[in-house]
Amino acid sequence: MAQELLFTFAQEVGVTLVPDTGGVFNVRVVGTQILSRQEASRFPDIKQTKQLVRDRVSPEKKLGHSDRLA
Repeated sequence: MAQELLFTFAQEVGVTLVPDTGGVFNVRVVGTQILSRQEASRFPDIKQTKQLVRDRVSPEKKLGHSDRLA
C-alpha cells in the first residue's frame, strides 16, 4: 500500500511506515488520521485509501480506475 501511495502521490506526500503490533493500521495525512483498520473493523482497500488521501492532499487529482464507482 505504501508503494501505491508513493507512486500515485509522489509530488504531494511523503509516506512513513511506523511499525506497531496487534494488527494496527492507520493512515494519517499531515498528522490527521483519515483511516483506521480498528475503527473500520477491516483492512482498508487501496481504492478507498487512495481516494481519502487524494481528497486531503490534491482534490482535483484524477485517480483513473480508482475514481470509478464499484
